Amino acid sequence: MKRTHPGLLRSTVATNVRRYRLARGLSQQDFAHEIEMDRTYYGGVERGERNVSIDNIERIATGLGISPHLLLLMPD
Repeated sequence: MKRTHPGLLRSTVATNVRRYRLARGLSQQDFAHEIEMDRTYYGGVERGERNVSIDNIERIATGLGISPHLLLLMPD
């Protein structure tokens, strides 16, 4: 059965990615360029529209200077 809405974990990742990026003071465009990821794809990740792969979670976390597991934790 196909789901019609993203899961909770996808929105959690999106929220965390945005929060950590903003803490670094970077725009979506600048950060996407820094990690060599297409800006529109990255924006979709941050909006929870993309079902991001584990490889890209690692890539984003590395760019943010954090452990990938932090992107999967529910925000406080």
